[in-house]
Amino acid sequence: MREPVTDGELTLAEVSELSRRVLERVSQAVVGKAEALELVLAGVLAGGHVLLEDYPGLAKTLAARSFAQALGLEFRRVQFTPDLLPSDVTGAFVYDQKESEFVFRPGPIFTGLLLADEINRTPPKTQAALLESMQEHQVTVEGQTFPLPVPFHVLATANPVEYEGTYPLPEAQLDRFMLRIGFGYPTPAEEWEVLRRRMSRRSEDQTVEAVTDAAGLLAAQRAVETVTVDDTVGQYCVDLAAATRRDSQVLVGASPRGSLALLLTARAYAVINGRDYVVPEDVKAVAVAALAHRITVRPELWLHEVTGATVVRTVLGTVAAPPTVVGAAQA
Repeated sequence: MREPVTDGELTLAEVSELSRRVLERVSQAVVGKAEALELVLAGVLAGGHVLLEDYPGLAKTLAARSFAQALGLEFRRVQFTPDLLPSDVTGAFVYDQKESEFVFRPGPIFTGLLLADEINRTPPKTQAALLESMQEHQVTVEGQTFPLPVPFHVLATANPVEYEGTYPLPEAQLDRFMLRIGFGYPTPAEEWEVLRRRMSRRSEDQTVEAVTDAAGLLAAQRAVETVTVDDTVGQYCVDLAAATRRDSQVLVGASPRGSLALLLTARAYAVINGRDYVVPEDVKAVAVAALAHRITVRPELWLHEVTGATVVRTVLGTVAAPPTVVGAAQA
């Protein structure tokens, strides 16, 4: 077994191989969610945060823990509840009687990968405690700023069907998530595979062996920055985001942060799929996850089941994609 990467630089081919091995390890725990797992990994490789929004019991928490283990990151989980305080997440100053002074005690946010479980169950004040950390990679407590570890990623889970006792994420915080992903129900064959593995494992706990470590992930993220993006593909990302703003079903369309997330995630997705350049199909593959949660649909259309995802699929069908010219892209 190859040792985890701990230093040095990686080529894009090595990042592609690393990604394949990470997905293989995570798939040992999470059954039948290959497409969703690729998107989660793309979000992490692109340096972003990911919101996993789906029904209970669909392996969202298991996926987050498995990625932390496979990537060799320090992992902490915070169960968001209505009585959770911002200081429970960020940390607080406490009085040290021995030193006769106040010292900062870091909260669980000081980690490599934070699982914000059921993030929509806590009030906006506590949700807002994540905003600075997700955008600036730092925490400010009582006027003092403390940098977070690098790399730092948030994987948050949310239940889209329960409304009693929940606090929907405001648009400003939704926009901080590079991707929003749903896992969906497994097929009968996949569900049986989940049961079969549980019986053969004879234990509830699942562990995934590390493929790399924090330094290796940082090297992979630096390598992704070198992916070739043709100007026509970048313009395609801009055109897609702009089309959501013009759609008659939409109150607020995707911002420039959305088109940037689309481009950055497409680069990582291309590397995961073994390429050192981005093609329009990469953009299409990540478009719903990157843009749908940044779109506010007109309230009167909710009864017609119009969502951000349906708007994105509509613009994907109407906005012309540039031709895929492999030779030009590689050059």
